[in-house]
Amino acid sequence: MPIQKVCVIGAGVMGHGIAQLNAMRGIATLLIDEHEQALQHAKDTIHKNLNISIAKGKFAAELLQKTLDLIDYKTNFDQISDVDLLIEAVPEKMALKKLIFEAADALLPTHALLATNTSSLSVSEIAVCTKRPESVVGLHFFNPPPIMKLLEIVRTEQTSHTSVEMAIAYAAQLQKTHILVNDSPGFATSRLGICLGNEAMRMLEQGVANASDIDQAMVLGYGHPVGPLQLTDIVGLDVRLAISEYLFTKLQNEAFRPPEILKRKVSQGFLGKKSGQGFYAWNQENFEE
Repeated sequence: MPIQKVCVIGAGVMGHGIAQLNAMRGIATLLIDEHEQALQHAKDTIHKNLNISIAKGKFAAELLQKTLDLIDYKTNFDQISDVDLLIEAVPEKMALKKLIFEAADALLPTHALLATNTSSLSVSEIAVCTKRPESVVGLHFFNPPPIMKLLEIVRTEQTSHTSVEMAIAYAAQLQKTHILVNDSPGFATSRLGICLGNEAMRMLEQGVANASDIDQAMVLGYGHPVGPLQLTDIVGLDVRLAISEYLFTKLQNEAFRPPEILKRKVSQGFLGKKSGQGFYAWNQENFEE
């Protein structure tokens, strides 16, 4: 059976994007965050993003209200007893993720699939906090979730074949292309992406070229949709720093050691697009070096 109701935990950039995507595909969606302000911001942003898509001819205007009506906003777990899939999309803090999975496990129906949107942390470690580790997978979405085509599915040694098949069917339901990887630090996407991003930062530090030319090298020379430094701004420098530190600790590979320029910018509050300044200066959707 296709997924009929999804619960997304965390109303941040990824959380509200995942919620919007599910509603756009006709799936009833419950978006949970303990902060009312975060939920209101998510609601406003989803409405704005849908209107932008309509203006660009990418989304039918008559589907707007139907999509908005499919999303319910809550500050607690009271209404997850009929959820088919839970997706955790909170910050990359293992202790926080474990608390959420332990609490949700006690309330979800027995058939539910439990997923984390982590981009690097151990899915296996998260799964042991539940009484059904066979039902836990990683579902790594990419920003912005309604637009990016890939869904990285992460399986642990305990993930059942049924759970994997359920995740693959869900990817198809969302009209995503999926890749299936085994649980390991950084999986496939973050492990490769962090290597490229960190090396681009070291090149910038060493004066090899400016940020724009480094990015253009990958866009025009290798066909990347955006360069590694612009992508770091979009993802968030603080997020990239946390992933780099985690991967360096786990893999002890110098490629993952956080560059000094990354640590310095984060300490100064230059977090990328969300703060208005990273490797580029951002003005809403536009940026300049």
